[in-house]
Amino acid sequence: MGKSIGKWAVQLTDAEREQLQKQTRAQSASALAVKRARILLLCDQNQADGGKTDDEVAAQIGMTRRQVQRIRTKFAQEGLETTLRREVRSDRGTARVLDGRAEARLVALCCGTPPEGRQQWTMQLLADELCRLKVVTHVCAETVRQTLKKNQLKPWLTRRFCIPEADRARFVSQMEEVLDVYHEPRDAAHPLICMDEASKQIVADTVAALPMTPGQPRREDPHYERKDVQAIFAFFDPVRGWRRMSVRRTRTRQDWAEEIRRLLDEDYPAAQQVTLVCDNLNTHNIASLYATFAASEAHRLARKLRLARKLRLVHTPRSGSWLNMAEMELSVLTRQCIGRRFENAEAMTEEMAKWEANRNESGLGAHWRFTTADARITFRKLYPVECDIER
Repeated sequence: MGKSIGKWAVQLTDAEREQLQKQTRAQSASALAVKRARILLLCDQNQADGGKTDDEVAAQIGMTRRQVQRIRTKFAQEGLETTLRREVRSDRGTARVLDGRAEARLVALCCGTPPEGRQQWTMQLLADELCRLKVVTHVCAETVRQTLKKNQLKPWLTRRFCIPEADRARFVSQMEEVLDVYHEPRDAAHPLICMDEASKQIVADTVAALPMTPGQPRREDPHYERKDVQAIFAFFDPVRGWRRMSVRRTRTRQDWAEEIRRLLDEDYPAAQQVTLVCDNLNTHNIASLYATFAASEAHRLARKLRLARKLRLVHTPRSGSWLNMAEMELSVLTRQCIGRRFENAEAMTEEMAKWEANRNESGLGAHWRFTTADARITFRKLYPVECDIER
């Protein structure tokens, strides 16, 4: 673009140029007024070099060429004072559509139950409801959206959150018991085992998946064939870096008892005491042994459990399964191995065995760093009685 010539050219008088120069140095002037003053000074054709082009001014000021053109045109049409003055909106002073009372009613509606047959509130539903209740005569969905944004409300969002049980005292007592167990000294005679269960639905492809190629990820058809459902019992020793994943048809108390016998008699026969951390499932107790084995066998295991203290059961609190390190190991198993489709249960079990052997060979354990002192800070609101914070 050429120089600023024509009927919208900027030609400043000496008085205007002096006023603009004072404007650029004034500390009380707004940033917008200073920018406009600098633009007019740079575009002034009465300078010795005839002024700069719009492109040059825009690059020097940090604005667009179109903005420079508008300011130059405004000066030529309306004069200096109007150009430097900030424009006042024509609707300034207009009453708000949603005043404080209406806004409070909107917030209450959004936090309440949506209409029957609707899963959640929408912007239009809220606008219509405000009109139906005669809170306002009219309001648009965009006004509702802006008001909800100001109040940090998102009616379309539901977040999964682990809500502690109502008996907070029991929750914190069991949580601290698990945390204390995790930080007790361990050796080969007193291992720590974390145990958890999961169900896995086995599905197979109905159409062969397309392999990954450069520029294209692996693609699989959304349709699948349901093959089976298997129960996975996970036993994890975070100190030793050992784990065992057992696959069974069911997850009854008999299955749990069989897995415990295998843990005591085969996996840790020389251990003096095995500390087992598990959740509060109704099958995870001594009674499951008597419901599974003959009286003599159940009594033998019970003697180990009670007299020789072969096994020490530690339960995580309700809604506190995140405290079980075996749950983390199941998550790794899902992400690294079984989070895919299999033709049958045997194929999945074979892949799990390879994954298990590889991780056991590498000795991949876990180091739990969250302590009881940390819990009393993080979960201080869950404690029925205010506790002293250890610094």
